[in-house]
Amino acid sequence: MPEKPATNMPDTAAFTLTPDNPHLTRPPLLHGAPLDRAGLVVYAVHGRGQGPGFMIEQADRVHLPGVAWVVPGADADTWYPRGFLAPLEENQPRLDQALETVRTHLADLERMGWPARNVVLFGFSQGACLLSEYLLRDQPVCAGAFLHTGGHLGPEAKPWPAGPENGLAGTEIVLLCANEDEFVPLVRAERTAGALASLGARIELTTYDDPLHHLNEDSVVRLRRMLRTRLLERVDTVAESTHPSESRPAP
Repeated sequence: MPEKPATNMPDTAAFTLTPDNPHLTRPPLLHGAPLDRAGLVVYAVHGRGQGPGFMIEQADRVHLPGVAWVVPGADADTWYPRGFLAPLEENQPRLDQALETVRTHLADLERMGWPARNVVLFGFSQGACLLSEYLLRDQPVCAGAFLHTGGHLGPEAKPWPAGPENGLAGTEIVLLCANEDEFVPLVRAERTAGALASLGARIELTTYDDPLHHLNEDSVVRLRRMLRTRLLERVDTVAESTHPSESRPAP
């Protein structure tokens, strides 16, 4: 089993709250393995009007022991008011507050012993759009990202130059989108995938014909497979760092 992250505060009391950001007036929900006994953390961001309960339902569908799910909740279940293709200024100040929420929670997790390299980002719909924007703006180190039916914000595609501390190189990012989704044009998902690839991320883009705005069973299988791989890598890495002098038998 992987070494457990050191923390004396494994519950929601460890998360930052502030009245200055409506998305940070309540802590995220915790689901699955306790943070102090998990092998991997998933930061799961819900879509417009869904609330944290939707992402907890997806966690139960994935049903992977050893994974801690950290599920933030947007004010009024909406991260920003207008559609994601609207001019950025029309989604302010909620968009900046939503991005601040992601950054704050990830900083909280690092303080609890969970650096971003051990956290997978998972977003659906508006949550996938928010995380796409965060990844392209901040270019953080993370254990991977699973972006279902979303893309970066704004009416036009634009170049995203690599920053001096670009941490996306080699990061696995899985994107999924229907060929004809009611809310998310496939071309924006494709351009988001291209932008992330230009920053060095390893991209898997899957399209499908299911017109419903949901995670179908194939999507859940793909998410489970990705998380299982990250979980096994964590076990392997901790085992090697714990016993560096032990040689491994040939396969």
